[in-house]
Amino acid sequence: MVLGTYHFNQDHARKELAHMITLHEYPLSMVDHVGFKRYSYALQPLFKVVSRNTIKNDIMKIFEYEKEKTMKLLDSNASRIALTTDMWTSSNQKRGFMAITSHFIDVSWKLQSRLVRFIYVPCPHTAEVLANALVECLLDWNLDRKLSTLTVDNCTTNDAMIECILDKLHPSSLILEGKLFHMRCCAHILNLIVRDGLDLISGSIEIIRYSVGFWTTTPKRDEKFIETARQLKVESTKKLELDCKTRWNSTYLMLNTALEYKDVFSRLKHREPLYKRVPTDEDLALDIS
Repeated sequence: MVLGTYHFNQDHARKELAHMITLHEYPLSMVDHVGFKRYSYALQPLFKVVSRNTIKNDIMKIFEYEKEKTMKLLDSNASRIALTTDMWTSSNQKRGFMAITSHFIDVSWKLQSRLVRFIYVPCPHTAEVLANALVECLLDWNLDRKLSTLTVDNCTTNDAMIECILDKLHPSSLILEGKLFHMRCCAHILNLIVRDGLDLISGSIEIIRYSVGFWTTTPKRDEKFIETARQLKVESTKKLELDCKTRWNSTYLMLNTALEYKDVFSRLKHREPLYKRVPTDEDLALDIS
């Protein structure tokens, strides 16, 4: 193998390291790890591993560059901008975050989407608080006069939030003075429809949800469940997982997996005295296909 002339560039290497950390969500502390430093030296002895604060600054520089580039793209685009937004709760800190995504048709008639903000929103998450956070984003990105629609989940808080936003925007900047501004998320409406249907078998679902939670709550119980499934020669390799009550498809997956382990649940009721609410044949006879 013949290698051409290569010129090492420290700045380019630092930029690629910053991209890698953000792309794969690696912790900033990885630059302090002895193993990473040894690996970097083995690849390129000339590369000087930077400190945690330096790589943080590099990442922020990339963010500012990408933000400016996206702002120019949105500003130069002739079409209006549609927004979608939702609130998320972090699993570890239980903090609320707002995600705001822009959608537009570019000059080649291709649909483009860009995440324009992902911010922590302190409690309480009232309509006024959410509206202020969203309008601040619109003004920061100069989108307040280019909007077409805002799509949100179908709930009363969002209804009130939309009214607050409309009060803060100039009617003439919106299509039909804002009459088409509020769009309700089809996926969320579908979830509500399916939820109503699942209410008909809510008793059986709760018993199965209890069983799944019981056997996944500790490593010891999880191991006992897996061992029993192995003894009964259950062919399924799916892992029991609790559903998210606001996502109907996760309930479907939970039930679908539980049905494959119905013999395991039946066997375990004789092996674990603390296991009280065991699904009956009627509970496990649900047709969810």
